[in-house]
Amino acid sequence: MGEPMASQVPARPSWAPPGPYGSRLAAGPRPSRRSDRQAGQNFAALVNLRFIRPASFGSFMAIRFDTLALHAGSQPDPVTGARATPIYQSASFVFKDADHAAALFNAERPGHVYSRISNPTVAVLEERIAALDEGVGAIATASGQAALHLAIATLMGAGGHIVASRALYGGSHNLLAYTLPRFGIETSFVDPRDSEAWRAAIRPETRLLFGETLGNPRLDVLDVPTIAAIAHEHGVPLLVDATFTTPYLSRPVAQGADLVMHSATKFLSGHGIVIGGLLVDGGRFDWERSGRFPTLTKPYGGFHDLVFSEVATVEAFLLRARREGLRDFGACMAPMTAFNILQGMETLPLRMDRHVANARRVVEFLANHAQVAQVYYPELEAHPDQMLARKLLPKGCGAVFSFELKPGASGDARLAGRRFIEALRLFSHLANVGDAKSLVIHPASTTHFRMSAEDLAAAGIGAGLVRLSVGLEDAEDLLEDLGRALYAASKA
Repeated sequence: MGEPMASQVPARPSWAPPGPYGSRLAAGPRPSRRSDRQAGQNFAALVNLRFIRPASFGSFMAIRFDTLALHAGSQPDPVTGARATPIYQSASFVFKDADHAAALFNAERPGHVYSRISNPTVAVLEERIAALDEGVGAIATASGQAALHLAIATLMGAGGHIVASRALYGGSHNLLAYTLPRFGIETSFVDPRDSEAWRAAIRPETRLLFGETLGNPRLDVLDVPTIAAIAHEHGVPLLVDATFTTPYLSRPVAQGADLVMHSATKFLSGHGIVIGGLLVDGGRFDWERSGRFPTLTKPYGGFHDLVFSEVATVEAFLLRARREGLRDFGACMAPMTAFNILQGMETLPLRMDRHVANARRVVEFLANHAQVAQVYYPELEAHPDQMLARKLLPKGCGAVFSFELKPGASGDARLAGRRFIEALRLFSHLANVGDAKSLVIHPASTTHFRMSAEDLAAAGIGAGLVRLSVGLEDAEDLLEDLGRALYAASKA
């Protein structure tokens, strides 16, 4: 739990101005080809994408994960002394005078103008997830889906192409397979375990590779270092959805990924009370050298012909995503949402340890139960990714997994799944994961209930497949609840 973070953030340049709370910032982007004055303007455009350093910290470079989860991005309020991050529930912010307003709109000084673009409460969350993920900055969005859409829209337009793992969250798959083609963006889906399939699917128009640290529904472990290397061979970035693992179990940037996204609704928040997304930039991809990203390397008429890669050599992606994506698509995060997610993140290390410990108990119980045909969890010897999981996920493989029920007395596995769900008392039957409370869903009787047995099999979803999200309850109570439900399934 306590290893030091290997920060990739450069030392703060001499021109870095005060941050929005009056503090000095821990770091700024590398100086560009322009003058220091222009670099200072560049930094101002990137306000809220840097780590704010509490006065008691010399640097975040040696601060450990558990401490960052509590402190990164925040400090006591300089006006009231409040230790908790204030909720700046304001749509807009007052200008001191006309010159101040002009400077903010022209990105010549740091500050907040309108909460669709940036907000002081949201900024703390952005800085905290960037610190935990070892990125150079982050953007908070209205949902995890919004974060994925923002990443794609920032990198490409009509004619763009994506190579994605076929083991994805259903909403992500729908966006890529059905919605984006209407706008001229196509996706090729590949077996996440087949590195040659990834390589073969890349085209001249490919702009992004995308996968999940743990894929749906059978927890395929994404070989991030290998897929990142393939992406970089072809001059494209790798985006990884790390929702199931959080930065506590997996740090894709350190493994070679360029961009990381989270549905903060899940484990980061931990309480199932808000919807939110986060998009983190590792800051290592060379957009100009790639030559594939005119959205970042050519003049942008929507912002005074700005060339993002010239004025922000490290955070060009984040700058365009904020200045165009949040501004024009508007899928921003509300300050109250950011505050709630911050409360969850403060206990992330403690919760994830308990989630994993409980999940291991449940996996062991199910793997040895006569009513269970198979359990899909990467720590099991039967899972094809066991060795890769040991390498990339040494702290554990999370607390969301699936298992197959055997048919009950009637021989109908789908009916057994329904009876199993109906007999549970502690597990809540709903469409979410990553809650402090244990959750369950049976796809064949809910999200995929219109599909025939043949169609379910083609989608890799058995009629008896059940997905669990193991919470923080006493493990013995969870096992008793599952035991009763399995007995009911056997009689179905």
